[in-house]
Amino acid sequence: MNNFSKIGFILAALGSSIGLGHIWRFPYVAGTNGGGAFVLLYLVLALSLGIAMLIGEMLIGNRGGGGANAVKSYENLDVSSSKKWRLAGFTLIGGPIILSFYAIVLGWVFYYLFMVSFNLPENMQDSQTIFNTLYTNGFVPQTLGLLFVMGITALVISRGVKKGIEALNLILTPLLFIIFFGLLLYAMSMDSFSKALHFMLSFDINEAKKALTLNVFIDSLGQVFFSLSLGVGIIITYAASSQSNQNLLKSALWVVLSGILIAIMAGLMIFTFVYEYNGEVGGDAGLIFITLPVMLSHLGIWGNVIAFLFLIAFSFAGITSAISLLEPAVMYVCETYHWSRAKATWSIAGAISALGMLIICSICTPMADYLTIGGKTLMDSVEFLSANVIMTLGGLLAVIFIGWAVPKNQLQAYTAHFFNKLTFTLWYIIMRYIAPLITIMILVAVSVEFFTGKNIATFLFSE
Repeated sequence: MNNFSKIGFILAALGSSIGLGHIWRFPYVAGTNGGGAFVLLYLVLALSLGIAMLIGEMLIGNRGGGGANAVKSYENLDVSSSKKWRLAGFTLIGGPIILSFYAIVLGWVFYYLFMVSFNLPENMQDSQTIFNTLYTNGFVPQTLGLLFVMGITALVISRGVKKGIEALNLILTPLLFIIFFGLLLYAMSMDSFSKALHFMLSFDINEAKKALTLNVFIDSLGQVFFSLSLGVGIIITYAASSQSNQNLLKSALWVVLSGILIAIMAGLMIFTFVYEYNGEVGGDAGLIFITLPVMLSHLGIWGNVIAFLFLIAFSFAGITSAISLLEPAVMYVCETYHWSRAKATWSIAGAISALGMLIICSICTPMADYLTIGGKTLMDSVEFLSANVIMTLGGLLAVIFIGWAVPKNQLQAYTAHFFNKLTFTLWYIIMRYIAPLITIMILVAVSVEFFTGKNIATFLFSE
């Protein structure tokens, strides 16, 4: 059986979660939402709701799989005669759709690694120009980046679970931590590290009361969901190839705690450089591609070294996540249509690349004016459909399935080797009642923001 080893499964799940969600999204979302209050709320939600939902999806794959795909895992665990829950497994389609724009962003990382890290912009205007040129006029470099990412991803997956996915994660995931730890040590030697530490980890009660708004709560929930790769069959598919006696609680703890660690390390490192040179801690996704290069340029040759190492680590994290987004669809096609792994991998990767090139056309002039949906760019629309709708819907179906469709006594038997009576009861309450309600909240909030342009609090409470 082409299964993960126990440590291989943990590293694969960790490699999936530690991607753009923890390194790219977490710092700018934390900066936008005031730092410490957001981080505190994120920690609470990740260590409660996040772990519970992660165990739920791991359980579906581990007990319903036996090497099977996400659709088959649901079907095997479904006790009804109709086996209608197998339809929930088709949310795996979200992975390839997410990858169609994820690979583009990861292509930007490689562009900055090879083209920008050695010649960093010295002011915000130059940095903005570099990024805008790539984003709106860089069809060729973006396409080359997309194809490069998809080529690496397909090459690894075509080699299988053990020789491909596990082997790569055994190398890249530890290297990622080593590089980030080294960069954090350097940041700790700078005067502004204390400011970054205070911003990220200070929990003043009075300030927290002001900062912990509905929007911060929704953003924290979204960050937990996005960073743990929930809802698109990734965890289910990986768990289907895990050992039958895998301790899922311990595995989930390793994944969540390691993800929290890398996110905080990334935030501390980035905000140290930003504070050191009076940059803006809030903003948007441009924090990594626009603000940080300018901040690092002030360090001379060391700035180039740090930029290069940071982008190397970023690319490692991105590739392991890209692999996880493609694997569920490959596994489904292999087992359903009896295709070889190589044929399934390269065929799906080709389709994703075609969609990715269409997305690139939608953001590059002059095609950007024509490839829109309801006034939104194709990239924004695809991101909303996959990362917000399909991913959240997939997570909702998973928690409803565990909480309401699988018999309680069956769940107790499946979890007996890592849950005691108290921990099982707490987990079951979360999966049956709390997680469905919170997941619906996320789905409503992201839909309101996408269609109205207003965050949920403004939409509900503005006059």
